[in-house]
Amino acid sequence: MINYKEKLQPIKAFVFDFDGVMTDGSVWVYADKETVRAGNIKDGFAVQYAVKKGYLVAVISGATSASIDNRMHMLGVEHCYTGCGDKIVTYERFLKENNLTDSQVLFMGDDLPDYPLVRRAGVGTCPSDAAIEIKEIADYISIHAGGHGAVRDVIEQVLRLHGNWFHEDAVIW
Repeated sequence: MINYKEKLQPIKAFVFDFDGVMTDGSVWVYADKETVRAGNIKDGFAVQYAVKKGYLVAVISGATSASIDNRMHMLGVEHCYTGCGDKIVTYERFLKENNLTDSQVLFMGDDLPDYPLVRRAGVGTCPSDAAIEIKEIADYISIHAGGHGAVRDVIEQVLRLHGNWFHEDAVIW
């Protein structure tokens, strides 16, 4: 059986659920029905850094909100799919459009709608506060909760393994 760290070697793309992964799952709904979510700045930095290093980053979310699209756009993420009823269909389209195989994708999800993708991706991961059913099938459970560094955790592990993470002589921006 191949171990988790070995499975990280071929990773070229990160795919994330949004609510509960890039956020702590809290959604504030205002009287005008606008929703607001809070994200983690270190997660955001890691997403931006991965994009700048040439990795593909995508979000596949069942939620539909301008706040999700806006956050991903600010981080340089070109593949943001919201309002997905069937995440597998969107995932397959993402793979095809980017000439990727499952083994090249790390997926992080936190709840039952993410189950098929956690199982299918080359590396299925989840935050520490994910649903038990997701934890049972994940290749890796982050020590961090959703919205509190779980995204940074997995991105940093892959980039470090590939020699693409920060080192003192590097110019980041």
